[in-house]
Order: sequence, then structure tokens, then C-alpha cells
Amino acid sequence: MAPSVSPTIAARRDQMFPILTDADIERMRRFGEATAYAAGDHIVTAGTVSPGLILILSGKVDITQSGGLGRREPIISYGAGNFVGELAQLSNRPSLVNAEAVEPVEAIVIPSQRLRDLMVQEANLGERVMRALILRRVGLLESGASGPVVIGPPGNGDVLRLQAFLRRSGLPHRALDSDTDPCAKTLVERFHVDPHHLPIVLCPNGKLMHNPGETELARCVGLLRPIDADKIYDVAIVGAGPAGLAAAVYAASEGLSTIVLDCRAFGGQAGASARIENYLGFPTGITGMALMARAYNQAQKFGVEMVIPDEAKLLDDAGDGARYQLALGDGETVRARAVVIASGARYRRLDIANLAQFEGTSVHYWASPIEARLCQDQEVALVGAGNSAGQAAVYLASQVRKVTLLARRDSLDATMSRYLVERIKAQPNIEVLTETEVAALEGSEGNLERLHWRNRATGEETMRAIRHLFLFIGADPNTDWLANCNVALDAKGFVRTGPDTTPGHGLMETSRSGVFAIGDVRCGSTKRVAAAVGEGAQVVAALHAYLARNGEPAGRP
Repeated sequence: MAPSVSPTIAARRDQMFPILTDADIERMRRFGEATAYAAGDHIVTAGTVSPGLILILSGKVDITQSGGLGRREPIISYGAGNFVGELAQLSNRPSLVNAEAVEPVEAIVIPSQRLRDLMVQEANLGERVMRALILRRVGLLESGASGPVVIGPPGNGDVLRLQAFLRRSGLPHRALDSDTDPCAKTLVERFHVDPHHLPIVLCPNGKLMHNPGETELARCVGLLRPIDADKIYDVAIVGAGPAGLAAAVYAASEGLSTIVLDCRAFGGQAGASARIENYLGFPTGITGMALMARAYNQAQKFGVEMVIPDEAKLLDDAGDGARYQLALGDGETVRARAVVIASGARYRRLDIANLAQFEGTSVHYWASPIEARLCQDQEVALVGAGNSAGQAAVYLASQVRKVTLLARRDSLDATMSRYLVERIKAQPNIEVLTETEVAALEGSEGNLERLHWRNRATGEETMRAIRHLFLFIGADPNTDWLANCNVALDAKGFVRTGPDTTPGHGLMETSRSGVFAIGDVRCGSTKRVAAAVGEGAQVVAALHAYLARNGEPAGRP
């Protein structure tokens, strides 16, 4: 990779860029077609869809990434036995890098569909290829020199919003300071951008966007593609958190044609966890984003179609062989024989009149490296007493001068895992204030300057010069979109399931036959990542049983 790649990635070079043996190449031939390129041919251009994974038989290919203003930065040169590609090729997304033949090349091109077949049919070889694709994406993420370029003032709410979306989508990108970066200034001048119209985003395909929404940006970079209106899926899954991704992996691996929708990004609330240490099989812990990214890639390996970000608006009956149809936010429609509701929960907000004024710049619902950089060497406040709050507090404590944790209860013990309570006590720069709530926010131009909190027992108020506030105060079920869908909800808005709702229905089937609910959105579920994954796996058996009862063969186009 480029010199900016971390030593960790550099240490795994042999796994990132394996040289396949003649025997490996022979096993891969049946999945692709022989192709020749002349010296100077642009085999792959960043921002366009690659023909697939390109296995080099002879010749030399240079891989570069865009360095801004037309510059191309070298990454690596490939020769015989190497293959060109990273995770974008697994799902037929636009390439993040350029590939140019520097001498005549003989190759085998394996398109995305056949690449997924290789992963399944040639397990050992597929494992090596998959590991290389993942590590190459990690290398691009750490190099910070490929993908879309976000240009604007640092700390600007929209700059942070766009960065957060790209980070959560696992897409490499750069953020350039429009005030100080020479490249950013040149681009602003070249495109005659008024400073009041910042931020701008320069997509890999050359398109310039003025402060785009997440959906608009996703379409520009190829994350979001048009939906095939003629296709009927076996199952449509609404929500790409742990439950939805688990259901997708198990459904697709068992032959069900599967589509997943999410209005934000994959990972759900679990993706915001700074470190999960009580998930089975990870004794040293894992970040929520890393765990969810693995699940996301795993689902794509089995051919799951991802439609993110796109919002389900209405669940309705359908004809023409489909039992249900989902109306989406952009006017498209998904048709499916069964539906799984895994839409999770949305973050609760403080009941403070001017809260919205500071959201996106000073009030945060995530504790990622982006927010940590904004708060470096400062004092921050964090509200919450659950595991997510504890994980965030510990992470922030390693990045900032001090964390003041505010909790409404008189103790953390009732709502937070013991290991986190002990870890917080052990951090010298975390102060825990129990029976305490936020009373007021003060600031100007969207920037928080002072925070007031109140002791609930004594009524005493404290004011502190704090510029960043983190909120981890729980969540409410994300079921507003089901209001007119004839799906029974409980008094708190969670989806009701099981025979108590409709006689004869299984544990996870809703009041509508063929519509299931799993994870945090389901009434009575256990609000843990492991429980959500378990329900995602469990619902697939119910899907098979439902489709069999209705005479629907799995995987039919």
C-alpha cells in the first residue's frame, strides 16, 4: 500500500497481495473469462464499475489512487499470479482505485456473481481471496487518499454529518479544510464555490455536489443503485443492524433471495459501540463497527442485495406472485414473498428547547474517532448509564482530558455491566455524577459553550465550560413507518409477535402472516447484540416454514 498505511497493515502484506500458484489459477479459471489488455489500457478507473476480479496471468498492472487535482498516487504494481480487486468488486460497486496495464497483460476476469460463487464453491481459496479484499479495503481506509473528497470548515455540522455517513458505510474518503488546505482552496476556486455553500463533495467519478444528503451522496458514489422493479425476493429485511444482518446472512446462505434496506447505514446502534467485550468469541473485545462490517461483508459474500440508505415508508399487499410490497422513500418499490422487520430503535433526545441548535456540531449520539478528534484535550460530558454509555465513556477517556458522566439513577450498577462499572471507576479522568440531569445548554452559532446540570436530589445546579455533549440515553422503537400497515404494536410502539397476537403464529411472526419482527424492535426481545443475532438466525427457520406452507420455492427469481 501507499506509505501512509499503518504498520499493522504493512505487516500483513502477504495476505493483502497473495501470489496464487498455478494450481490456484487452474481452480479459478472456470469462474471467469480470458481477457487481454494492451500496454497503456485503463483496465479500471476509480468511480466506474470494474469488470470484476482480474487475475493476472502475465504482464504488469499498476494500481493507483487519486491524489486530488488530477494526481495519481501509486499503491502497488501487480504481476503474474496477483489479482486486481477489493471489496467493491464483491458487490459490483464502483472502483475506488485505478488499474492500468503498463505492458501487455493476459488475465482472467471473474465478474461479481461468479466471484461470490468462487467464495462458496472453493472454500479455502475463497477464504484467501476474501481476506485480501477486506484487508485492501482497510488499507484504503487508513491511507485516507481515495474515495470522495469532503471540503469544508472543520467542525462544520454538515462536514461531520457527511464524514460520519461515509465512515459508517465503510467507504474511504478525505476531508479537507477549506480554510487552510491548498488543494481544497484550489478546488473551491476552480469550481467557483461560494464559501456559504460549503461543504462540497467531489465524487470519484468527477461529479461535484453541494452539501448533499446521505441518499444523494450514496447514489453518486455507487453505494445505492436502482432496484429491479420486476424482481420478487423471497424476503425483504428492513433494518441492517445485528438482527437484520444475521437474518440476511442465514437466509441467503440457505438459498433465499434476500434484500436488505436501511435508512441510515449498516450496523444499527451496535455500530456505535466503541468496544464490545461480552460478545461470545471475542475475548479481547471488538469495536461495534468492526463486528458489523464483518457481518455486512459476509452478507454480500452470499449475494444479499443491500439498499442503503433508503427508507421503508409503507408495507402493503402486492400481486403478481409477490405477497408484499414495500414503498421506499425515493418512490421505488420492493416486492417480496415475506418481510422481516428489524428496524431497531432511534436515539432518544433530551427534552431541552434548544438541543437541535447544537446537534451535529456539539451534541453527539456517537463516540467515533471523528468526534474524538474534535474533543481532543478537552473536557466533555456524557449522559447515560447503559453499556453503550459506559463503552463510550471509556473510549473518550483515552482521547480527551476529562469525561463527566451524568446519570439520572443513584448508581450505574442496575443498568451497566459490572466489568464496565469497574473500568470506569479505574479511569482517573472519568467523574461520575449520579442523580444528575442536564438543565440547560448555552452557546452561539451552533457551537456549545456552557453546560448546566442539576442534582435531582438537592436541586443544586452546576455550570461548566463544556463544548461537547454525548447522549447515550436509550432509544425508542423505530416503528413510525408501520402506523398504517396493519402490524400490531404495543403501547410503547414495539412490534407484537407470537400466538398471543394471532393464534397459530410463531414466536416472531407479527399480526400479518408472512411478516416477522426481530431484534430491538420486537416486543419482549432482549436488548443485546447476541440476542439480536440469535433472533436473526432463528427467524430464517420460520421463513422457510412459511414459504413452504405457501408453496413458494426458495430462490426463485
